[in-house]
This record gives sequence, C-alpha cells and structure tokens, in this order.
Amino acid sequence: MQRTLALAISALLSLSAMADDSSLTIYRSDGGALFEGGGSPVADGYAIVHEGRSLALSGGRQTLVVDGLPSTLDAEAVAIDFGGGARVLAQRVLAAGDAGLLAAHRGERVGVLVGDTRIEGTLLSIDGNGIGVRRSDGRMVYVRDYRSVEFIDGSGLPGSTLQLAVDGTAGTHLANLTYPTSGLGWRAAYSAVIGTSASCAMRLEALASIANRSGRDYAQSRVKLVAGQPNFAKGGGSPQPMAMKAMRMEADALPEQSSLGDYRSFAIDASLDLPDASVTQVPLYAARDLPCQRSWVFTTGGAWSPPKPMLGRDASPARASGPVTSQLRFKAPENLPAGYLRVLTRDRDGQLEFLGENHLADTPNGQDVDLALGTAFDLVATRERTAFSLDRGARQMSEGFRITLENRGEAARTITVREYPNRWRQWKLASSSLKPARQGTDVLEFEVPVAAGGKATLDLTLAYAWTAEED
Repeated sequence: MQRTLALAISALLSLSAMADDSSLTIYRSDGGALFEGGGSPVADGYAIVHEGRSLALSGGRQTLVVDGLPSTLDAEAVAIDFGGGARVLAQRVLAAGDAGLLAAHRGERVGVLVGDTRIEGTLLSIDGNGIGVRRSDGRMVYVRDYRSVEFIDGSGLPGSTLQLAVDGTAGTHLANLTYPTSGLGWRAAYSAVIGTSASCAMRLEALASIANRSGRDYAQSRVKLVAGQPNFAKGGGSPQPMAMKAMRMEADALPEQSSLGDYRSFAIDASLDLPDASVTQVPLYAARDLPCQRSWVFTTGGAWSPPKPMLGRDASPARASGPVTSQLRFKAPENLPAGYLRVLTRDRDGQLEFLGENHLADTPNGQDVDLALGTAFDLVATRERTAFSLDRGARQMSEGFRITLENRGEAARTITVREYPNRWRQWKLASSSLKPARQGTDVLEFEVPVAAGGKATLDLTLAYAWTAEED
C-alpha cells in the first residue's frame, strides 16, 4: 500500500509555514555520503540554521505547528523566540515521514482521497494501518487505503515538524527559529593547471562545494562557511540528487574571510539557493598564478623507532623495488580550507588532462603544500643490500645499500631518494656516493639526477651504535 501526502498550501497559511528569512552557518565536512549523491537524507555534516517564521496566534494558549524542517535536525537543540509576543510552554519535534507529519496535524481539518472519493473532516488518530477522521456530521471514519491527504488548515510540508504549546497575544508574530542539523556540509574543491615548461608554474582555482542532503530546500539564504575542526559530540521518499550546480560570481563578490574563534569563516556575498539533494559551488578565492615545484620520490621504509636495536641481518629486506611517486609542492597563497586538489596539464593536442588528485588538509597562508599525485610510469627504482656487519661486543652495526634508478622517459628527472635508518635511533651516515640534500633525526634525502633513457646509482652505508642499557 503506497500513500502520498498531497501538499495543499493556501496563500495565507503558506506564510506561516515557510521561512521568511534564513541564514546558514555550514561547517566543513569530508563525509563522502554528502557529496556522492543518493536519495535519502544523511547524518554527515553540520550546520546552524537561523530562520524567521510568521506564525498566527489566536490569543491565549494554543498549539502551533511549524513544519518543513529538515529531516536531520537535532531535536534537542531547537530554539524559538517570539521576541516577547508569546512564550513557549512546551515543544516537541516529530520525526520526518508520513507518521510524524500526520501526528503533527492531529486535530486539524484534512481532506482524504480514497479512490475517487474525497472525505473531509478532523484528523483524530493515526496508527500503523490507517487514520481516523471525524466528519462534519460527527461520524467517525477509519480510512486505510487512502491515496493522499490534503491539509486544509496547514501546509503539511515534508520533513521534521515542530509542535509548540504557546501563550501569547492574538496576531501575526515573527518568530526566530534556530536549530543545528546534519545533512549540510561543505569542503573546498581546488583545481591546479600545471604548465609544460621545465620551470613549474600553476594556476590555482579555489571553489567551495556546498552539499545539501538535509531533506529540505533552502531558498535565497545567506550562507557562512566555517573552516576548521571543532569537536562534535553527536554523530550526525526524497528527490533524486541533482547534477552539480556551478554558480559563478563576480570577482568583487568573493566571500569575506575572517576569524571565528580558532577557525576561519567565509561569508558568501550573495543569497544562495540550496536545493535538497544537490551540490552547489561558489568561488572561495580569485584564480592565482603560482610558482611550484615538481618532484619524484623513491621512499624506503618509514619513520619508526624500534624498542631495541634490530640486529638480525634480515630485519630489513635484502632487495626491494618500489614505485617512484610524482609530487607537487607550492606555497599556500591564502588560508586554504581542507578539501581535494585536482591537478591537470595540457597535452600536445591542447586538451586539459588529469594528472592526479589528493586531499589537502587545512593549510594556513604561507605554509608549504606537498601532495602526491600518483606513480611515475617511466621511473623504476630498486634497493639492494651490499654489506652488513655486526659486532655485538662493541655494540656496533653497519649496513650498506645500492639504490638503482632508471628513467625510461623522454625527459631528464631528478629523483629524491628518501631513506629511513630505522634499525636503531643512534645512527650516522658512514659514507655515500652523493652528499645528502637533507638529513634529519630519522631521515636522509638524496637528490639523484637521472638522464632521459638512462640509469643512476646511489651507494650509502649506515652505521649504528648502542649502549649496554639499550642492548
């Protein structure tokens, strides 16, 4: 049995049901469900919604219904303020869905369509099988297989519904409604086009992708985006997702950025439509031309300190090969909120082609950004142990390696070899065929030039020592 709730909205009552004015403060979210589409509201994301509702009071104590709220709102944190014209005695949130919507309008006049017959009366009861209606002649009718319900005295908008017991003066009052909800979130979407010249240069575009999967539309809303990572103690029949909607704005209408406590806020300088099940994009910054640096990295092992010296000869592999990772580095020209950076370049036919994508963490202005783009197809690297010695009495150990790098491509490359001496924390570089470009407490880096179609080798020896207490 399929039931639908027809939304019959009179001109007068639509004023009390719909938001007169709304503003949204939307927090950054990486929740994949928000941006991947789908037909149902989701618990990812977080936003604070402020909206005004024009509500008609008859005077004295009465019950009001505020519907059309998002399906994903936090029922424990809904606040409404009549500005002194009325006081709220009690409130309850009824969950989204047919049962919640019908329950909110119990005691109101409805029109129920059963087949081709229309039944009008007062909605009295709802259960899992049907609804009870008292007709104008006083007779009670229990309706099971109804096709639709028309709300004669209310909008019956889908979503969650707020019931209010209020005491106030007669007249139309503007009530300010505030509530947090999931189903709304945003993240940055960056695009970098890299030139083909030997010196790396890129053009960076920054957009904000705003996802609405809350179960309701927001029309002509003022929007503020918050970047950062506040703590959230709670976890957080719909239309099909809309295609991504790109909204371009003039350069002088870019968001106004400011501090918000420990976070950053971006106030959008335009009213936005955020339909349910959609992703809307707006610019964060004007496009920038930036210098950049390309690198190709071969990494062996990882940063790790064992509880005791690793004395076994085979504690590290005798021979290993691995990918050479293509990376991009640049300096953040602005405060860059977390999101995803897509990197493209122009092929010989002039078409933009995809090079790689990676997640960008929250990055303050002026900080270096270093992202892996993928595995270099034409670069091959192997690492082979060439020597190993252990003197237990002297508490000393040494290990030698040869790294062979091969470039099968058409352009010369300088490959960064990143070595982690992790047999023990007390170590030194005993010898190497190239001087290290960087040496830290747990890492060595060498810059090895490799000609197009050629090979290069790097030989190095690491020496370890420890004390009797560390044995």
